[in-house]
Amino acid sequence: MLSFGAAAPSSLRLLENPRFPCTTPPPSPNLSFNPKNPRFSFSCSCSSSSSPSFSPPSAPPSPSAPPVTKKRVRYRKLHPGESEGIVEEMRFVAMRLRSTPTGGDEKAEGEGELEPGGGRDTWQPSMEGFLKYLVDSKLVFDTVERIVDESTDVAYVYFRRTGLERSASLSKDLEWFRQQDLVIPEPSAPGITYSTYLKELAERSAPSFLCHLYNIYFAHISGGQEIGKKVCEKLLEGKELEFYKWDGNVQESLKDVRENLNELGQHWTRDEKNRCLREAAKSFRFLGQIVRLIIL
Repeated sequence: MLSFGAAAPSSLRLLENPRFPCTTPPPSPNLSFNPKNPRFSFSCSCSSSSSPSFSPPSAPPSPSAPPVTKKRVRYRKLHPGESEGIVEEMRFVAMRLRSTPTGGDEKAEGEGELEPGGGRDTWQPSMEGFLKYLVDSKLVFDTVERIVDESTDVAYVYFRRTGLERSASLSKDLEWFRQQDLVIPEPSAPGITYSTYLKELAERSAPSFLCHLYNIYFAHISGGQEIGKKVCEKLLEGKELEFYKWDGNVQESLKDVRENLNELGQHWTRDEKNRCLREAAKSFRFLGQIVRLIIL
């Protein structure tokens, strides 16, 4: 006979094996005996809901962040006159040039010799030199006015028909001299050089060209009138040329040009303004060379 008592404990010990996947207490096994196959069979089911859950270990607390050090804000130092506009900045450039021992390039070329009433009123203009000065001045004004009128750059629109144009007036004056049987010379090197430079500059940089435009108008209205009056007294018995006449209030016209230039200057970069200031010094040099023709 088969003994059933010895097999059962052995089967039960299998259920106590630690490698058995169930983690809950095992249920009572279902034992069955098949007479044709004298072996015990058993089954055990474990609910998946009873599977253990594990939570990851909590991360250690992170060390506190170092305190943020605020950097000191460094503000750029303003250029002299910058708060008032580009025209005021150019005025400071002119003052600095005049205060240097050589007075800048333009005085080195002799412009200071033509300042009437400044203790150096010993210069003697010549008719030949004055005509050269007028011819070269006309070439420069022709160039400036043609560039402004023909350019497609919208910035130039603000400087058309300002009332400061001098080309037409100079044409009348040169025609009057021609009627006096005086030979009108061809443009000379100072005027040709400046005219060529202005054409090239207008293609590269509108801000730089417009600074030349303002300085040309300003120089003629301020110092140019005084020089012209003195020359006309010595050579033309006090006749007043059209070159020194304007329709309306010339100072108001110059003010309008100055305000338009300052308005445009607000949209220029600092680099563009710096180039403009360098061009201002060049304009004084070119104009000084042309004025010096009067005493050659």
